[in-house]
Amino acid sequence: MFKQTLMGGVLALAPMLASAQATLTAETTTPGSTPHYIDSTLAAVLDSAGVATMQITEGATLTNSVLAVAEGRLDMAPAPLILPFLLSRGIGPYAGVGPERGAELASNIRAIFFNAGSAQMLGYYNSNPVEDIRDLTGKRIWNGPPRGAALTSGRAMIQLLSGLKDGEGYEGIQTDWPDTVPTITGGGADVWTIPEGLPSGRQIAIASAGGITIHDVPSDLLASELGQQIVAAPGHAPYSVPVEDFRAAYAGNDITVVTDDDTFDSFATAFGQIVPAGLDEDLVYQITKAYLGGEDRFITGSPRGPFARMSFGDIDGTSQGACGAVQIKMHPGAIRAFEEAGYSIADCLRP
Repeated sequence: MFKQTLMGGVLALAPMLASAQATLTAETTTPGSTPHYIDSTLAAVLDSAGVATMQITEGATLTNSVLAVAEGRLDMAPAPLILPFLLSRGIGPYAGVGPERGAELASNIRAIFFNAGSAQMLGYYNSNPVEDIRDLTGKRIWNGPPRGAALTSGRAMIQLLSGLKDGEGYEGIQTDWPDTVPTITGGGADVWTIPEGLPSGRQIAIASAGGITIHDVPSDLLASELGQQIVAAPGHAPYSVPVEDFRAAYAGNDITVVTDDDTFDSFATAFGQIVPAGLDEDLVYQITKAYLGGEDRFITGSPRGPFARMSFGDIDGTSQGACGAVQIKMHPGAIRAFEEAGYSIADCLRP
């Protein structure tokens, strides 16, 4: 189907046939993550369909990737939807861009499909159990890297569960992503809350040092005013998976999953697969058509596939984490492909 080589951090996906209609530059996250799985599978799908060759840089910083797409220097990237939101206001990592230029750049971003790449969860070692996840007073809690959307989500999770703020009732532990597992397995935190895809290699690695328990968000807290504010916050989306499916994803590992009903419920990190607004409409149509036609491959190609929460049907905007605080539009070529396949697109996503 395609050859895969890694040179200088670039995953080159070269078709066996010379009939690809285009070459697309793309950036994605590190191997083992949901965005990486989606992008590498998309590359294979586009190659098989003869639509395009994707040249993917792995391990990218998505803050920079989103800016590169907005500026037209990159054809495609997975974007946590909080990033176009921050860019549109020229705040956070885009403070140097400024509000006026940020809004201009954000208006040049279009989504072709959506996914909920990871769900917020809380865990601890069974050897050092938490008796009540609503009482986390005095705990050392790994709640994210030193900055960014994951830290915001981690702090929101602890506040929702226990009413505590970082540094006011618990000690927040932050490390860079590569140091997460060794920090936790080395005893540097009593509890951790991390946005994870399913199944998560990180949670499996943590459990290799001893049995762990993972909790979702209790139903009453998720339904509370604060819970619904967090679910609707920029960059978040609803997340619910049958608990037996969740447990099955970790079969063979010493991982206990605790919920208060028959579903694992939380808030997800909302993602959009983004391209520049000016990317050729027919090319985007062909890309999206191939994506929709490759549904089985996305779902069955990896244990992560069934839980990637990808959009293969109607898109109402709210379920995808768009059409609220985040205002992002879909590319006309993508809309055409979805509608041709019989799916509806919310008006708020139309350019």
